[in-house]
Amino acid sequence: MNAPANKRATARSAARLGAVQALYQHQMEGTAQAKLLDEFHHHRLGKVIEEEEYAEADVDFFDDLVAGVIARKDEIDAKLVEKLAEGWTIARLDKTMVQILRCGAYELMARPDVPTGAAIGEYIDVAKAFFDDREAKFVNGVLDAVAKDVRN
Repeated sequence: MNAPANKRATARSAARLGAVQALYQHQMEGTAQAKLLDEFHHHRLGKVIEEEEYAEADVDFFDDLVAGVIARKDEIDAKLVEKLAEGWTIARLDKTMVQILRCGAYELMARPDVPTGAAIGEYIDVAKAFFDDREAKFVNGVLDAVAKDVRN
């Protein structure tokens, strides 16, 4: 992979992680979308936080993920519930896991420019940042099922 493509991939990976964090904050605190985006633009994306430097994020991609998930939350959740095991609901899932699945499903549903394998793989990596391999495999299974429905 050449340097510009690798830099873009890294920036998108950072945007995905940031989007999951922003959507978690949105769910937990009810932060309004405009304030949420502004806060992340100015204080979180590509910044040094507690001596840890974060990769520069693709801000436009981040904005699309956050705004898209918020705008299409009900549609996304309905698709996710279809793919969960019988008796499972969104409310039963860990709140961070919900945001990972929502972002992944949104990308599969609304971003045909992102290859299916890349989208799923990226959210498996995000899951590994928060959870063990078992949960990463869960993300893989759910998003793969969503992809089979929404992509041809």
